[in-house]
Amino acid sequence: MIAVLCGGVGAARLLAGMQQVIDPREIVAIVNTGDDTELHGLHISPDLDTITYTLSGAVNPATGWGLGGDSFRAMEALDRFGAITWFRLGDADLATHLFRTGRLRQGASLSEVTVEISRGFGLNIKMLPMSDDPVRTRLSLRDGGEVAFQEYFVKLRHSVAVSKVRFEGAELASPAPGVLEALETADAVIVAPSNPVVSIGPILSVPGISEALEARRESVVAVSPIVAGAALKGPADRLLVELGEEASAVGVGRFLRAVVGTLVVDEADASLAGAVRDLGLECVVTPSVMSTPEVAAGLARVVLGSASGHRLDPADSHEL
Repeated sequence: MIAVLCGGVGAARLLAGMQQVIDPREIVAIVNTGDDTELHGLHISPDLDTITYTLSGAVNPATGWGLGGDSFRAMEALDRFGAITWFRLGDADLATHLFRTGRLRQGASLSEVTVEISRGFGLNIKMLPMSDDPVRTRLSLRDGGEVAFQEYFVKLRHSVAVSKVRFEGAELASPAPGVLEALETADAVIVAPSNPVVSIGPILSVPGISEALEARRESVVAVSPIVAGAALKGPADRLLVELGEEASAVGVGRFLRAVVGTLVVDEADASLAGAVRDLGLECVVTPSVMSTPEVAAGLARVVLGSASGHRLDPADSHEL
């Protein structure tokens, strides 16, 4: 069994690649819920949904999130009331949030609802939220004030400088059922190429998770989301710099080195391999920009091989 710590789009693409090379029933995805928010009375879990939609083949290919072919008539109708519409929810996407919210109000846990949604989309991997307890990412802005993650990321388009990030409620949270067991018993743990600060950071903030990873650090492999000094998607590069770290694979390695033993970096960053090793990490260089399903599968083979100590032969891959 392979456990994967996951954020949004980058994690979804790596998981899609992994599904091509190993049995998806052997994958446990532990997903960030620090991005979760409530809008229009609905509980929205963006990272859980992005991964679900991607692995089911239903995702909007143009954005990497939301449902392909969705319409936005409900958002257009909400405009007449002056309601919040900067966070765009598609009409079909609303069904996911309606179902989740209704089940939570009936007393189901987020873990239980996630299983039900995964089943509805025909997924074979096991999806676990990092916690059933509310943990919310909040960012202090350089110009003053503090905002919730979605306001920073969507409304402000992550174009404002940040001075601090905190995870509200983390100290009172517990890992969701099955999370610690997966981290302790997995053959390997993979940290997906997700924003280390606001996608992986919230997961590590839940008591017990960092400790579980530290105990098996040598078998934990991370994929850098920074390539040639820039984030492939989102503000990871700027956040690292704003919080005092460098925007590079080395910066990612330094940020994660307490819980990671190996860092996978792109060929564009081959010259940084020595600096990564100087941090006390193993370094693997391979193409990591998942521009096609084939590249994603190739990256998955390298990552899984790095975790197990050998390369997976393409002839041994599991095809869906």
